[in-house]
Amino acid sequence: MTKHRIIIDTDPGQDDAIAILLALASPEEIEVLGITAVAGNVPLPLTQLNARKVCELAGRPDIKVFAGCDRPLGRDLVTAEHVHGKTGLDGPVLPDPQMPLQAQHAVDFIIDTLRAEPVGSVTLCPLGPLTNIAMAFEKAPDIVTRVREIVLMGGAYFEVGNITPTAEFNIYVDPQAARIVFRSGVRIVVMPLDVTHKALVTRERNDAFRALGNRVGEAVAQMTDFFERFDKEKYGGLGAPLHDPCVTAYLIRPDLFQGRHVNVEIETQSELTMGMTVADWWRVSGREPNALFMGDIDADGFFALLTERLARL
Repeated sequence: MTKHRIIIDTDPGQDDAIAILLALASPEEIEVLGITAVAGNVPLPLTQLNARKVCELAGRPDIKVFAGCDRPLGRDLVTAEHVHGKTGLDGPVLPDPQMPLQAQHAVDFIIDTLRAEPVGSVTLCPLGPLTNIAMAFEKAPDIVTRVREIVLMGGAYFEVGNITPTAEFNIYVDPQAARIVFRSGVRIVVMPLDVTHKALVTRERNDAFRALGNRVGEAVAQMTDFFERFDKEKYGGLGAPLHDPCVTAYLIRPDLFQGRHVNVEIETQSELTMGMTVADWWRVSGREPNALFMGDIDADGFFALLTERLARL
């Protein structure tokens, strides 16, 4: 298996944090070239701070973290403190990071990295709004054909919306950016709510994190303890869905997921359905497929992988 060399684009967020931890715990399969922060779950000053906290929690202060766009391309920023808490990482108490924030803008880091690395060797892993990725593609169109693939968390089909009746949060925050990315021609793998809502942290699964007996296991258990209160009340489920770690897990164990190559268009005109991912699951539109849209996950296998990897940190 070829090692995935990735840039994680993120807006931490407890589930973002766990996705980053899974990547850093899997050096055999994943090399993290850098982490780029974007405004989303909370504003940019907090997302870049949280990304550095997570790197230090994992014992990886060597990872370079870059701050990117602090607002969507054409709309006011919508945040999700009602889900993630005022810091974005409510739950554990993590110390302020000692590792520095890089001076370079995240968009320029993405561009420079894709230009410097061999064509088709870098995978982009967006875990939040797609603003940084879209800005990089618009600023430097030559990099688009250099991307190996994009594996992202966002959108929905059967599950439809979690921030509006028709839109998933990451896509809704910056639908104009999502439209640019989905029309870029890059190979895209999508982890929508239809998949992530099957990756639920039950009490037994969270107890397994805590039982690891290390700092990371306890912190992750505290994150999901906090995170789940909102989702259990909203959806009536058994626990919190771990959205973003599905991206990292796919890179390690793609066999855990099933999906279809379909056409996905992003609604950018109607306020009623703004940010909706119009996924042609039944292939009735006649439009060419542009994304591998996942529909199912082996949840037990996913949590077994996550628990085994977190034990390493």
